[in-house]
Amino acid sequence: MSGAAHKPDDPDDLFTVLAATAAAEGSAAMLARLAATLRDRRRWHALFDLRLLEARLALGLPATAPIGEIDPQVRERLDERSLAACLEVGWPLLDEGQVTAGWMYLRAAAKPADVARRLAAIAAEVTAAAAGDGETAAGAGNDEIAAARLEEITNVALWEGVDPALGIRIVLETQGTCSAITAFEQAVSRLPAARQEPAAALLVHHLHDEVTRALAADLEHRGVPVTAAGAEPGLPELLAAVGPESQGIHVDVSHLQSVLRIARVCTDPATVRAAWELACYACRLPRDVVYPGEPPFEDVGQASRLFYGAQLGHDVEEAVASFRRAATLARINETGTLPADVLVLLLQRLGRHREALHAALERPAEGPMPSTMLATGMLPTLVELAAAADGWDELLAACRSRGDEITFATALVGRQRDRG
Repeated sequence: MSGAAHKPDDPDDLFTVLAATAAAEGSAAMLARLAATLRDRRRWHALFDLRLLEARLALGLPATAPIGEIDPQVRERLDERSLAACLEVGWPLLDEGQVTAGWMYLRAAAKPADVARRLAAIAAEVTAAAAGDGETAAGAGNDEIAAARLEEITNVALWEGVDPALGIRIVLETQGTCSAITAFEQAVSRLPAARQEPAAALLVHHLHDEVTRALAADLEHRGVPVTAAGAEPGLPELLAAVGPESQGIHVDVSHLQSVLRIARVCTDPATVRAAWELACYACRLPRDVVYPGEPPFEDVGQASRLFYGAQLGHDVEEAVASFRRAATLARINETGTLPADVLVLLLQRLGRHREALHAALERPAEGPMPSTMLATGMLPTLVELAAAADGWDELLAACRSRGDEITFATALVGRQRDRG
């Protein structure tokens, strides 16, 4: 194409230019000129359609008719150009705040991590802009625009699974704790454990801060002195200041118990410590306001205190013995796999791999619904446990007795690789 791209104000003039370009320079030059004008006018959807047309023509395919069966190499080149077009129009749409429209194209072509980084940056820009306009006359209208954009970002980040942690953070900031917990349960809890953990950690630290602030304000109001090593007392210091009696209620108990359950996916020491401190708080709630949980967490506060505390080195043997008893009772009474799963998970996190393998081999068979902890990868597999414990012989023997040929074959491969 010769010369600079023509930018007519009159659409009729554009049609004249396109016709003249096609006559003088050919169809390819005409399409290139049209692409330039579409890009200048930010007509991204039309540009995408044009790129598909260009790809068809460049590959010798019909411009509009169904393609049907074509040579695999031609199909591959057509797909490559289609994905390139998705990127070409998807990123500008995203940057302009048309998040849903941009994701429609980027879903097929972009790396989710790249989209997640761009969404986080856009969310920060939208939030900052909304905060800056809050005192202006146009603030109300801008607030509505910001809310709509944040909702689109949340839909893609959370419900499309691009960045669950970002989605949960936005829900926390815009809708509160209850909605964030509900969103986690509905959109995040079935994802792989590694993808759950950042979102779960946000909820843990958010609720920990909420409880700490509320308890500190209560003690200050009551004139109770608090001794703290640091500048600000933490939750342990606040609980110590309360004394042995119940500290009262400073948070929605259902939120607390839900977060203590969600936190089980977390392995980061700071998050585990925050969950343990929340569990210590939960242990001191009035008995008539707590809800019974599912075994082995019937007493959610006490069992959570043991589970998280053991990972920090507190009451380790008491915790292992407690969860081992629960697993044994569940196996005898055939009441599900969660107690056994929790025992295996705790032993594995404590680095007691051989005990974890033995506990996993004693685990009841799956019922009609598979274990969520196993399905999400939160629980290590038998092969992973055998590798960590050098327990290949025990696993192979168990596979023989169970008639499990697949795990047996996988274990043989693992043992051979492990032992060279």
